[in-house]
Amino acid sequence: MELTGAQMVWECLIREGVDVVFGYPGGSIIDTYDAMIDYPIRHVLVRHEQGAAHAADGYARSTGKVGVCIATSGPGATNLVTGIATAYMDSVPMVAITGQVSTAVLGRDGFQETDITGITLPITKHNFLVSEISELPQAFIEAFHIARTGRPGPVLIDLPRNVAMSKAEFSYPDKVDLPGYRPTQRGNVRQLRMAAELLNAAARPLIIAGGGVNRAGAFEALAALAEKYRAPVAMTLLGIGGFPQSHPRSLGFMGMHGAASANMAVDKADLVLAVGMRFSDRVTGKASAWAPNAKIVHIDVDPAEVGKNVAPTVPIVGDANLVLQQLLPLVQPCEFEPWWSLIDEWRQEERSRDILKHETEELLPPFVVSRISALTEGQAMMVSDVGQNQMWEAQYYSHDLPRSLCTSGGLGTMGYGIPAAMGVQVGNPDKQVWMVAGDGGTQMTLNQWGTIAQEKLPIKMAILNNGYLGMVRQWQQMFFSSRYAATPIGSPDFVRLAEAYGIPGLIVTTREEVDDAIRAAIAHPGPFIIEFRVKGEENVYPMVPAGQTVREMIRRPLPSERCLPEEAK
Repeated sequence: MELTGAQMVWECLIREGVDVVFGYPGGSIIDTYDAMIDYPIRHVLVRHEQGAAHAADGYARSTGKVGVCIATSGPGATNLVTGIATAYMDSVPMVAITGQVSTAVLGRDGFQETDITGITLPITKHNFLVSEISELPQAFIEAFHIARTGRPGPVLIDLPRNVAMSKAEFSYPDKVDLPGYRPTQRGNVRQLRMAAELLNAAARPLIIAGGGVNRAGAFEALAALAEKYRAPVAMTLLGIGGFPQSHPRSLGFMGMHGAASANMAVDKADLVLAVGMRFSDRVTGKASAWAPNAKIVHIDVDPAEVGKNVAPTVPIVGDANLVLQQLLPLVQPCEFEPWWSLIDEWRQEERSRDILKHETEELLPPFVVSRISALTEGQAMMVSDVGQNQMWEAQYYSHDLPRSLCTSGGLGTMGYGIPAAMGVQVGNPDKQVWMVAGDGGTQMTLNQWGTIAQEKLPIKMAILNNGYLGMVRQWQQMFFSSRYAATPIGSPDFVRLAEAYGIPGLIVTTREEVDDAIRAAIAHPGPFIIEFRVKGEENVYPMVPAGQTVREMIRRPLPSERCLPEEAK
């Protein structure tokens, strides 16, 4: 059948199983939008293109499918860049479609012309400038294949307007043939045997679940290995949900603000099985001193990550799910009783320092998050913004479900929370979605409340308003003599502003009001906002200072230590 390039876009998307896109129209993409009306694909109109990329990201992380965003040329395309970079850093499968000026004027600085393929070259797995209509179907099938296979990531398709307006016979390719792109799926048998020998000989092993466990859907395989092998399991921030946090073998999440017991386990382990993680600086601190006593088995689908930051004893390249399945029959059940006894001592010390164990009348952010966790029974799909709110969510919400937390890890993108929650809700219409953000991040993308209202997305939004850009303020307090440069921040009345969008809400100022407000949000059939006016100068603990080892992490002071100088705590 003969179709325009614009029609082909939607035909291709349907053949790839796409049922929703997030976008914003404009001149160079107008023909593609005109064709959209004749196709059964839902379009979610965002209020800024960055929100389209973040929404596609949230949709992809929570469903395991490829998220799709669309924008026009020039500023429309460049507004996608932060969201594309966020997805690239966190290995999120995404296809971004951008309009472009006609090929006849490319390179002449025409109205809204920008070299978006050049701009996004470092932050995409691949990108395409489709200069001929005959290339368009092949570009789409390759883009989706590249985005979802191997180490997932974003791919961009740039579509000049004359190509969208042209006509040609449409035929979607039956298969993809990319000779230079052959991701390894199964682990090398010899390497697997070497890894099993190390695991079976270990006395103090630790399994670490990275974001690759969530991307590969390796939840059951990891749980089976942990149950059989009986070793403790820690998670990176992006690995949360990869292993149930309430499981007795779970140590919670680790790293700069991770559980002290998990960090101590890394420091004392004699073997680390790292699954789908990239050993980022937020996990390792001083990389050269990370896990100093351990032999390391590293499983990752991306060979470029193996040995990049931490040299493994046994590297295994392959899909996390398949490799764990291969490894399972080679591993022997063990008890590790002395190891677990030591870990239990650390856990007890950790509990004694938990802020929730100490009496206070102040409205503290950890208390708010813990009550959301309790009243949702840990069943909500959670989205967190970036900063202190992100760490408190990771620490105090009990994530037992796979892919139950979406957050920006590698890029640390403030403003991610609200638009990402839109994508999560669209992708999971029958699930309860909660978003946790600070007052700073909320103000970056609260324009997306317009989309939430228009689409009637029943997202529950918890704003932890402490009057500061909290994480930066914490650093200033700890390392810059409390010189609060540009971190105090004013806010509107979030509830009144939300009401202008037709979204109801509540302001909470005391601990006694918290549960009723959360219940009200859960009971409301549509979107709902709660502004929690929390203590202004509450800090996240533990904290590993940048570039230091986990042994140098700053712990929350015990009541008996609070009169001591900071360096003595």
